[in-house]
Amino acid sequence: MSKVLTSRSEDYNQWYQDVVTKADLADHSAVRGCMVIKPNGYAIWEKMQQALDKMFKDTGHQNAYFPLFIPKSFLSKEAKHVAGFAQECAVVTHHRLKTIGDTPETRQVVVDETAKLDEELIIRPTSETIIWNTYRDWIKSHRDLPLLINQWANVVRWEMRTRLFLRTTEFLWQEGHTAHATEQEAVEETLRMLDVYADFAENFMAIPVLKGIKTANERFAGAEETYCIEAMMQDGKALQSGTSHFLGQNFAKAFDVKYATTENKMEYVWATSWGVSTRLMGALIMSHSDDNGLVIPPKLAHIQVVIVPIFKTDEERAAIGVAVEKLMTEFRAKNISVKFDMRDKERPGYKFAEHELRGIPIRLGMGPKDLANGTIEMARRDLLTKEVVPCEGLVDRIAATLDDIQSSLYKKAVERRDAMTHRVDTWAEFESALDKGGFIYAHWDGTGETETKIKEKTKATIRCIPLDNPQEVGVCILTGKPSKERVVFARAY
Repeated sequence: MSKVLTSRSEDYNQWYQDVVTKADLADHSAVRGCMVIKPNGYAIWEKMQQALDKMFKDTGHQNAYFPLFIPKSFLSKEAKHVAGFAQECAVVTHHRLKTIGDTPETRQVVVDETAKLDEELIIRPTSETIIWNTYRDWIKSHRDLPLLINQWANVVRWEMRTRLFLRTTEFLWQEGHTAHATEQEAVEETLRMLDVYADFAENFMAIPVLKGIKTANERFAGAEETYCIEAMMQDGKALQSGTSHFLGQNFAKAFDVKYATTENKMEYVWATSWGVSTRLMGALIMSHSDDNGLVIPPKLAHIQVVIVPIFKTDEERAAIGVAVEKLMTEFRAKNISVKFDMRDKERPGYKFAEHELRGIPIRLGMGPKDLANGTIEMARRDLLTKEVVPCEGLVDRIAATLDDIQSSLYKKAVERRDAMTHRVDTWAEFESALDKGGFIYAHWDGTGETETKIKEKTKATIRCIPLDNPQEVGVCILTGKPSKERVVFARAY
């Protein structure tokens, strides 16, 4: 297999596109701005789902499903919410088509103008409104709280500039929506789920993240506070990789969701929402992959080990097959996912390159000499190293190597982020640091006006105000006005 990827140094954006398509993760759809997630990509997303779903359920949440369509009037009930999503909403206006034309040559499908909906329906950009309209019927008493619900779903936000996984018109995600009796409980839930996302990012995706709070300008539409995790990609740009929102009583008041307290008083409930999406696939690619293709942390690899036989005769093939089947049984007993690549039409070298491109963490190669010697060739995808190892004790060796790959990828990402983190005190230092890329800790005067000016001048945004941020007297890099703490700036996806 010849080299199929643009190098990162040559064109990082094209490299990313090449990895997505050449590693068979996704492709563009016939529908503008949408994508087809291919089996190889969807299998990774399923691994993400499985891990996150367990973490949600371990923290007391249940899954449900709510409608794709939201009556337009529902969005109007929460002013900030509708203002935040108005320009991204897809609208259904009719419920029927009809054919016109009497011949096959002239026949076409058109909208039946007599089938106009009494009220337009919005294809969900997010589900707060339809869910809180439902919660009004579910919540009556303090005994019904807390209500901890998650749904796995698709959403539509009409994007003008799209990029596979990172920003598409339709994408897959999960969205949690919870209701609580007190403000404290809701805030605790918001932070708990932020910790869940950070745990997943670091321990499954091998990506270090900053936990912080968004500024008012960057806050989710309809939230009182938005918390986030921010990751650093190889090119020095930030990627928001999860958000958790404290919604206060805004949606409860908009949809009149009250509960009877223990004193039999009627009170509005307190709310949260939180979500991650297939954008995590983009984070995974840009955090670990290289000029040879995809690199997958073992915990998210649907195939952790691939075995490629090397043979010339049917007898050699059969003998290797017997040995490999025994190994595969041992792998599966250890919950290591393994594939035996027995394709006849492709040469071993082609298979090696293909599996490297697709990011399988460990590749094993066995030929007649290996069989005779009781050895096997082991290649690590992360380091691009090869060594001949004994078949005796192989499964334990592979298990340890998978753990080492997982931790090594995380360590490498931490080192890269630390090397690309800067502290600046002046505007000149800020601009210089932006050219280098990475996270920039700088003073800001706390106003939305200054935040907007910095974004307009540099395309850099405040990614977050870190949790437990040290209070440090300083002056704003742009205005020179007093500042009480540094915030994290970066250019971002």
